[in-house]
Order: sequence, then C-alpha cells, then structure tokens
Amino acid sequence: MPSFDIVSKTDLAEVDNALAGITREVSQRYDFKGAKCSVERKDQMITVLADDDMKLKAMHELLAVHFTRRKVDPKALEYKTVEKASGNTVRQEVRIKEGVEKDLGKRLVKEIKDTKMKVQVAIQGDELRVTGKKRDDLQEAIAFLKKLDVDQPLQFINFRD
Repeated sequence: MPSFDIVSKTDLAEVDNALAGITREVSQRYDFKGAKCSVERKDQMITVLADDDMKLKAMHELLAVHFTRRKVDPKALEYKTVEKASGNTVRQEVRIKEGVEKDLGKRLVKEIKDTKMKVQVAIQGDELRVTGKKRDDLQEAIAFLKKLDVDQPLQFINFRD
C-alpha cells in the first residue's frame, strides 16, 4: 500500500550559516555602527540581542532575509516576547520549530478527512503517516496540504509504492 510521511525538519547547519551571515552583516552595516547587536544559537533557541526596538526589528528582517537565502523557511521561527536586558538593551528568544506538534497534526488529519479523500492519516509521534490504495490519491493529498496555510514548513518524505 503506497504511503508517505509528513514531517517538519530544519537544517541546523544552514541555520548556523545564516546566523554567521547576519553577524558578518551587522559588523559591516553603517546603521549598526557601535551597536551591541548579536545573534547566538543554543540547541533549538536563537537569542537576539539589540540596543533598542528599532534595531531588533532590523535584526528580524535580517533573520528572514538570511534564512530565505539559505533555503530555510522563516516560518520555522517562533518569536517569543521581547524582554529588557542589562544596559538598556533588549533580548528576544526565537525558537526553531521542529516536528509536527500534536494540535497541528490533529488539524491536518481533520482537514484531510473533511475533503473525503481516500487516504488514511495516522499520527506517529512528531510526524504523520498518510496511506492510500492509489498513488494518485497520495499525490492529491500532498497537493491539498501544500495549499493549506500552515504556520510551519512541512516536508513530504518516504514516498513508497
């Protein structure tokens, strides 16, 4: 029986390359001259440090641009609340989303079942397995999922006949 998996993975090596590019650009740009702006990654968290809200907004734009250049979807970033740091600076935690979360998985299952497609969807931890009798049904399910507005990048892997 044909099947495929729906996963959400982020290439952390490309994330590191994007952060290195941001650091390089911040050190060279005129509007960041003398500013204490930085980005660091520890596991699944990126810490953005900036002098004020305006520079923080510029750092957000840099994150989006450099992630897109590195073919990492900026939707994989979840911005936490902005907090004050020492010396009149602001800090923000940014989480890198990995895996299909339970509520998103349930929503995807419900959306597929509402279309009355001839496929079955099973939640397996942080990924979904879609099975069907025909390859065309699975391709129709992939096309439907690509059109959905999901706040996380999805990949379709292990397509088997």
